[in-house]
Formats: sequence, structure tokens, C-alpha cells
Amino acid sequence: MGFSYKNSKGLTYHLHQKGRLFYFSKDPKGSIELPSGYKVVENKRTGLPMLKKK
Repeated sequence: MGFSYKNSKGLTYHLHQKGRLFYFSKDPKGSIELPSGYKVVENKRTGLPMLKKK
């Protein structure tokens, strides 16, 4: 099972990768682990998770 993140609204998102692009989706199928050197931040307005370099 890959990395999952539960946001402040109670929704669970799973981390995916397509090429060099990382994105979060509600679908757990094909999720990946959190890459080293990154952390998860949440958009305060929408509640969507994003990756940010440490």
C-alpha cells in the first residue's frame, strides 16, 4: 500500500506518480510511497494535499 494522506475535511488522498509528476488522487490503486526529501502540505482554502521539497 502506498502513501495516503487524510486532510482536514476528512477525505483520504493517495500519492501517485506519472513520469516526473507527483499527484494525489482518491483512488488507492497504483499509489506509491512518499519520496525522500518531500513533505506534504495542505492548501488551506481547498484542503487539497500537495508535495513540497523539504
